[in-house]
Amino acid sequence: MNTLIDFDIPSRLDIVEAAERIRPYIHHTPVLQCEQFNDLFQANILFKCENFQKAGAFKSRGAVNAVFSLTQDEIDRGVCTHSSGNHAQAMARAAALRKCKAYIVMPETSPKVKVNAVKHYGGMITFCKPTLEARERTLQEIRQKTGAIEIHPYNNLKIITAQASAARELFLEYNDLDMILTPVGGGGLLSGTALAAKYFSSHTKVIACEPAGADDAYRSFHDQKFYPSLNPKTIADGLLTSLGSYTFPLILEYVDTIVKVQEDSIIHAMKLIWERMKIIVEPSAAVTLAAILEKQIDTKGMKIALILSGGNVDLNKLPWS
Repeated sequence: MNTLIDFDIPSRLDIVEAAERIRPYIHHTPVLQCEQFNDLFQANILFKCENFQKAGAFKSRGAVNAVFSLTQDEIDRGVCTHSSGNHAQAMARAAALRKCKAYIVMPETSPKVKVNAVKHYGGMITFCKPTLEARERTLQEIRQKTGAIEIHPYNNLKIITAQASAARELFLEYNDLDMILTPVGGGGLLSGTALAAKYFSSHTKVIACEPAGADDAYRSFHDQKFYPSLNPKTIADGLLTSLGSYTFPLILEYVDTIVKVQEDSIIHAMKLIWERMKIIVEPSAAVTLAAILEKQIDTKGMKIALILSGGNVDLNKLPWS
């Protein structure tokens, strides 16, 4: 095992229990196919549609699990986090379900659609400069002022365990997948997916996809050395953050590879999904199909699942308009 893992990794039972805990509050999202894509890539491609999830992204799984795992005394203090959008929305919604306060730090550049959703769920937003240092400093100030419990957007084992439930749903429905592709930003979804494959579908390869303009996870994985995300430049706003002390070791141990894709491919993939499948996905979700478009992965004759991580898009700022 990777020597960087110095913590108890979530077990198969942990994932099952998390799935049961969150089940009343999330969607069991559908799996869709598109014959045009199957023909184009000579593969059997399945799309796990977390863009149809509560609050519009897979993040609801982790947020609900983390919030519903807290004691009543902890809940009375409220919860806090930093996020560019999807985790922010999910946390605000989860807090509303447990009737507690949610203090959310968001970069001032966050998409308006995501800001509006946080407000809709009752989250109290503090804006900051769009850097990880500013996000963490601002959150620390709020935590000290309010006493709220911090729930990190990805570097939290309760979060990672519940993110695994998306892939677990897939594996319980399809036991013959050759590969599963997921985006990678902070690594919560990827870590969870890799653990789900380990426990429920060990023959399935786990491949992560990342924008070339924010390729810290790609470099960290291939060099086996942690690189922070510094000045990332990509339209995939959900994939801007660095890997964490939990996610990085889990990814090194259980992920097969990470590939990177270009911005024009992300836009092309996003547009194709909108046009061919008639569903809305955000740029971060489109990186998986972008990797196939760029032939980063040999898909011929394979049965492949792509996790469409979210569908929260500012319709006034589409990348092709």
